[in-house]
Amino acid sequence: MENKICFRRFGTMLDCSRNAVMNPDSLKKWIDITADLGYNTLLLYTEDTYEVDNHPYFGYMRGRYTQAQLQEIDRYAAQKGMELIPCIQTLAHLNAIVRWPKYAPHVDTADILLAGDDAVYDLIDSMFASISKCFSSRTINIGMDEAHMIGRGKYYDLHGDSDRSQILVEHIKKVSEIGKKYGFTLAMWSDMFFRLATGGDYYAKEAQIKESVREQIPDNVTLIYWDYYSTEKERYDRMLTSHEKIKAGTWFAGGLWSWTGFAPHNGYSMNATHAALTSCQEHGIQDVFLTMWGDDGAECPRFSLLPSLFYASELAKGNTDMQSIRQKFGEKFGISFEDFMLLDLPDTPGGRADEICDAEKYLLYNDCFTGLVDSTLSGGEGSQYAHCAKRLAKWENHPQWGYLFATARSLCETLSCKAELSVKTRRVYEARDKEALKSLIDEYRTLLARTELFYSRFKKQWFTENKPHGFDVQDIRLGGLIRRIQSCMERLQELYDGKISVIEELEETQLDFHGDQAAFRQKHVSFNSWKQTVTTNVI
Repeated sequence: MENKICFRRFGTMLDCSRNAVMNPDSLKKWIDITADLGYNTLLLYTEDTYEVDNHPYFGYMRGRYTQAQLQEIDRYAAQKGMELIPCIQTLAHLNAIVRWPKYAPHVDTADILLAGDDAVYDLIDSMFASISKCFSSRTINIGMDEAHMIGRGKYYDLHGDSDRSQILVEHIKKVSEIGKKYGFTLAMWSDMFFRLATGGDYYAKEAQIKESVREQIPDNVTLIYWDYYSTEKERYDRMLTSHEKIKAGTWFAGGLWSWTGFAPHNGYSMNATHAALTSCQEHGIQDVFLTMWGDDGAECPRFSLLPSLFYASELAKGNTDMQSIRQKFGEKFGISFEDFMLLDLPDTPGGRADEICDAEKYLLYNDCFTGLVDSTLSGGEGSQYAHCAKRLAKWENHPQWGYLFATARSLCETLSCKAELSVKTRRVYEARDKEALKSLIDEYRTLLARTELFYSRFKKQWFTENKPHGFDVQDIRLGGLIRRIQSCMERLQELYDGKISVIEELEETQLDFHGDQAAFRQKHVSFNSWKQTVTTNVI
């Protein structure tokens, strides 16, 4: 008989707030797969992507789940023996609603609600009222993470300089009372307790939480220690010990890296998960889940993380034998473990699979003329991506998972043209070689065709897994990329035809992406920002 999961709760958390709102059919598929692997919990992270009674602008045009959809998903999860837990925000990370005049007066600063404001607590009450009708679980994650500027905006104007830890505690107290009204036990991210005590560092070794703060944490509030970054068990040991000193019953949230570009990071996820789960077992942590965020566009498909998802479930059952894990994965999914891991390739085409990088995103959006991230290139990336595309082609016709490989292959084929194109463009421009310029223009035509094909495959992948809302951002980004490639090609053609003699962007001296001209050649980096990659101008 197969070993059982060693934790009371063992689950995943799907980010449905950063454009990619997983559609109900895909959610059911996710529940089927994770329940079969032994997971018994699913958290839906919804900042504003759920229906709140009497708040029509809450999640407006964002693909929010209707109450009927959430009720249906909750029933389906229960049938599979899985607890569906709502994961919302009651302090920060509410940037999508503050754009509306209805909510703007009740914001402290940035995306942080104004603590102490009666309208804020009316809104939170409405959140709880709606959530309580949709979820059978009486446990809720109330967020409250990364409110770095709490008390420094409108709150400061109203109340002056205040103890920010006390502002947080008083807010938690009021939210906890609302939670009690609806019968909820609350779990919250713990980082703000540490950040306020250390000046901003969550993982500081000498964090000292005031006893007065510790004593005021409500009895129906549990802390969640989140850490996705470390591959060293020592940090998890230290942080779990620190949390237990604040309040017993700490939850742990690790990460399956889905939030840095188009490709997953299964390799790094497994290294971090091994260290984290080993520590959690030794510390007797009972509630563990693995987050899957969608930073800066949520381009990465969640199902591409199946290797690390499977690996984590085997660790939680006590199986650390990689040969056994690989064999069981292949038997279950019909693709070998090693081949499914090929989906990691676009991130580090010539590097190690256990590094964090999102080269496939910033090289895709790196401008053909300005080349802001050219200094991260060392040469040969184009041929590396061509090789990756050939390796990914093996599984693109798989009946269930082929769409993942087809999209990844098309991305790599695009990057085989695009990765070094800005460098080559500058080199050809400086040489003023007409034959080389003619050949370069042909490469731009090839790139356009491949980018269009990638767009179509990525669109199919998105609509397979997600609601259509949020793809407008991809239309804007990829459509803008296609038009920019065309524009650059047209200007190169004008140069070839003698209609212009200068391309001003190519006349400028490039500065190093890292800010150090002496270190102009750098290895690939993790830089997941479309906005800062495509231009230095204002968007």
